[in-house]
Amino acid sequence: MAVLGVLVAAVAGLLLVLLVLPAATARLAPFLWQDLAFFATMVGSGLRCRRRLGRRPPVTLLDVFRQHARERPRQPLLRFQDAIYTFEDMERASNRAAWALWRRLGLRGGLTVAVFLPNEPAYVWTWLALAKLGCAMACLNVNVRGRALLPQVPTCPGAHPRLPQVSRVPAELREAVEEVLPDLQRDGVRVFYLSSASPTPGVEALLGDIEAAPDEPPPAWHRAGVTGDSRAMYIYTSGTTGLPKAAVITELKLLMVASLGRICGLRPDDVVYTTLPLYHSAGLLVGVGGCLDVGATCVLRSKFSASQFWSDCRRYNVTVIQYVGELMRYLCNTPQRPDDREHGVRMALGNGMRAEVWKEFLRRFGPVAVCEFYGATEGNAGFINYTGKVGSIGRANWFLKRDEPVRDKRGLCIRVPPGETGLLVVKITRNTPFHGYAGDSQKTEKKILRDVLAKGDVYFNSGDLLMMDSERFMYFQDRVGDTFRWKGENVATTEVEATLALVSFIQEVNVYGVAVPGCEGRCGMAAMCLKAGAAFDGDKLYAFTRETLPSYAAPRFVRIQLTGTFKQCKTNLVREGFDPGAIRDRLFFRDDARRSYVPLTPQIFAAIQDMKLSL
Repeated sequence: MAVLGVLVAAVAGLLLVLLVLPAATARLAPFLWQDLAFFATMVGSGLRCRRRLGRRPPVTLLDVFRQHARERPRQPLLRFQDAIYTFEDMERASNRAAWALWRRLGLRGGLTVAVFLPNEPAYVWTWLALAKLGCAMACLNVNVRGRALLPQVPTCPGAHPRLPQVSRVPAELREAVEEVLPDLQRDGVRVFYLSSASPTPGVEALLGDIEAAPDEPPPAWHRAGVTGDSRAMYIYTSGTTGLPKAAVITELKLLMVASLGRICGLRPDDVVYTTLPLYHSAGLLVGVGGCLDVGATCVLRSKFSASQFWSDCRRYNVTVIQYVGELMRYLCNTPQRPDDREHGVRMALGNGMRAEVWKEFLRRFGPVAVCEFYGATEGNAGFINYTGKVGSIGRANWFLKRDEPVRDKRGLCIRVPPGETGLLVVKITRNTPFHGYAGDSQKTEKKILRDVLAKGDVYFNSGDLLMMDSERFMYFQDRVGDTFRWKGENVATTEVEATLALVSFIQEVNVYGVAVPGCEGRCGMAAMCLKAGAAFDGDKLYAFTRETLPSYAAPRFVRIQLTGTFKQCKTNLVREGFDPGAIRDRLFFRDDARRSYVPLTPQIFAAIQDMKLSL
């Protein structure tokens, strides 16, 4: 409390000085008032979260949701298609699911349950049900198939080997589960469908038990051991160092990320529209979690549709939209309509929007307040653009000061001056902890930098290159390492190369990202040399990549090179792209309709260039 008192006194003194010298303040520090207001908001949010979790028993995000359910039971929490789910509806649905999971499976606090679901209300009440039992939820990416899915399910951290784990899947994901079911059963993983009956031998149905369960809350002792440091969930992040890893989300981090919406101005009367996948933190923690925090309504859509986006906003009276950069570009690429500005959206909350798209979005769709933020699921800090500076991810606030050191040739660190690009690292402290990746100490260690500015200090390595201008605005520049971003996911090329090297006819392979008109990020391409006497088999390669790689990581283009000086500079490969008119090597295109890699003809290339062929 003494520290807090000193802080309040210091801020009060600063305010007095600023009131006396307003002209000098505006000239010397034009963003000082905004910096100070944001600093106060951040301090207040952090204190609120820590104060809640410091109570006995602690008040978690689940408890905040349940308080809204008691005080405003008829307030809509979720809207999905034509259905409305109030806070009370979701409270009762999650109670029934918790009872069923406890009675049928013996779930108890400390276990982890894997959830394999698309965007639908069941995702939310399953999350709440598991939280009521003191169980952590592992959010599996629904785009992952075959062998790429296996490492995520059996090793969900914290699961007792003698007790079941649950992978709940709707009918449309049945094929994906059946592909790996024998392996799951061999590892002792029980799988359940959210249905009244199961069409798959060896998979049990759970819906009947849920519907028959009582709707009063399960016993409070299930959560008796929960603290701010307890693991609430695991989100598989597609980072720069390989295949998806289970990032640890504690109860404190869950509460703090959910408060991002409140920090940006989210209100209880807002209607938030999200088409982002719930297996990632933006959709689940910022979108749904933000609504749980303030008591707002979330409109959930199973998948993004550019043609239906604004119609949905009008239909549901949406006031806040969530985005990633690709989504905004798709909206700006749609044909202009007379009703482009006929909507009630006041704020857009998201990340990854480039300056040119930002400007076009505002021109097309009106004066929407864009709240761009930067952060990583596993990261220990981030930025928020609270001034509305187009293209910026936020400011290096004078009050919330951060260091961005980079290594020099001697292994020491220097701070990057304004205007230069540097690696963003954030000091790991008690207030900015890094919990790492569950069950993988080696990958956790790779994200840590030691002895950065002083002997013994420890920093989180974001893997991102940022630039700060003379006004301290921050701009995302690129990712370090051999990675590119596609469909909102990070693709580690070394991992894709290692996977493709297992194909019988491939001798060597280079994987990289190429620019595609109308698309955000880079599209995957593989340049490969074949083994002596071997022939390229497009059907076989398609089947292999579908089984072993997530859909976003499977290369869309293939280039067959005849010589193998092979590991030529990827910069040249990236620059040459995939134009069959300019490249003599044979080129192939991943055709999902034919389930094969087919020759990349001038006609296919033209359709991609004219944005008539969707990737």
